[in-house]
Amino acid sequence: MKFEFPLQKGQWIKRYKRFMVDVKRPDGSELTVHSANTGSMKNCFVEGGDAWYWDSQNEKRKYPHSLELTETPSGHIACINTSRPNYLAVEAIKNGTVKELQDYQVLKTEVRYGDEKSRIDILLSGGEKDIYVEVKNTTLLEKTINGTADEEGSTKEGIGYFPDSVSDRASKHLRELMRMVELGHRGVIFFCVNHTGIKQVKPADHIDPLYGTLLREASEKGVEILAYSSFIDENEIRLEKSIPVIL
Repeated sequence: MKFEFPLQKGQWIKRYKRFMVDVKRPDGSELTVHSANTGSMKNCFVEGGDAWYWDSQNEKRKYPHSLELTETPSGHIACINTSRPNYLAVEAIKNGTVKELQDYQVLKTEVRYGDEKSRIDILLSGGEKDIYVEVKNTTLLEKTINGTADEEGSTKEGIGYFPDSVSDRASKHLRELMRMVELGHRGVIFFCVNHTGIKQVKPADHIDPLYGTLLREASEKGVEILAYSSFIDENEIRLEKSIPVIL
């Protein structure tokens, strides 16, 4: 997808109140921009690093500028706009990039399903089986030593981890997908990797061990686990290719 509004580049100053980030513009002035990402954003930014944002041109917004991309401590680029992953996954399915998810006639998003009152990100129907796709934004790059997180970016393996904080919601989605598989449907966890340094994905057992346990259980019970990396620059972002998932 091409970015709807031109990206402007500043330097990261600080993050606060979860939604707010201060950046320094090229003329030296400071600007407060809105961040859609309320998660930890662990290893996704560095003080003084580049930060790309856009002007919504919406005068009704208190903070009309929105944060889109960040420079990571290792010099890679991460898309921290959490509204992008579902859109990118839909786009990649429709244009045929995701070869594993082409057996469908109808694509719907945000459909209610399951025993725990969830909404599936993408539901593909009309093929041999209905396909329930749960999209997970993946931006945490770090290395671990004996299961303990170490500094970001120094690993050549480019291992990305999910989740970046304990997530009961993500675990719930795994349980729901296992149930869908039991009912005869396809269930898919889709890691949307929006970090240019990540080359493979692993469950973050050092952060959320329950999620790692459930992910491996889900795989054993037939839930499919996919990961696709993104091409990212100042003009566009798009899912590009499949990368390995290590359980």
